[in-house]
Amino acid sequence: MILYEHPLSSYAQKVKIALREKGVAFERSLPADFGTGRRDTPFAATNPRTEVPVLVLDDQQAIFESTVILEYIEERWPEPKLLPADALARAEARMTEEVCDTQYEAVNWGFGELLWFRRAEGALAETLKAAAVRDTARLQQWLTGRLGNADWFGGERFGWADAAVAPMVNRSVYYGLGPEPGTPLNRWHARLRQRASVAETFAEFDQAASKMAAAADLYRSGGRRREYRDHRLEWMIRSGGIDVVLTGLQEDTIRFSWPG
Repeated sequence: MILYEHPLSSYAQKVKIALREKGVAFERSLPADFGTGRRDTPFAATNPRTEVPVLVLDDQQAIFESTVILEYIEERWPEPKLLPADALARAEARMTEEVCDTQYEAVNWGFGELLWFRRAEGALAETLKAAAVRDTARLQQWLTGRLGNADWFGGERFGWADAAVAPMVNRSVYYGLGPEPGTPLNRWHARLRQRASVAETFAEFDQAASKMAAAADLYRSGGRRREYRDHRLEWMIRSGGIDVVLTGLQEDTIRFSWPG
């Protein structure tokens, strides 16, 4: 199997952790046209949204959308189980994933627009950074409540919600916005990093992140365009960054989702 991915994608990281937890072999592939929005490439043929991750099976059938991929993985390789047996606990795991995939990812993504792509400077940059700090703290507080006194979000065993939360909190840590030392979420992150599936995935993130300063120039020139969609666009606008969006449109350095 081939997994179209980008090591910085939180959605791809979630899928890689799940595959590695289950011991499923796969080949990683970064599409050459990633970020271009082109519709005439082999990658685009697997996913009209031209987003990662995409899991291409041995028979060349392709599955896109990270949660759908997770569901496929859980059904095809049921052991070790990532979803708990109890129906309510399964719903709890999926709700945690949903918040991470929407609200949390949007904040992390917006902070990356400032750190790596320098979409704003001066007072506007400070306003957006303050919003990211505030929202990250709120999300981590909510996650702390979900975790409670357990070792994992699923209780005694690492599971679905842990795989979903892992890339989000780890990116915050990379940004210097991680949980306070000694807090339950901080201790969870320390435990998390000891798992082989997570350690390998985070190492790939670290390696890619170290190269982002150089890659950012390609995005600012229009060679690649960052995708503004749903919660990302909402976060940028409500946090005071509407001029970031307008400038990106004028300079053709951002894009929106398919089918546009």
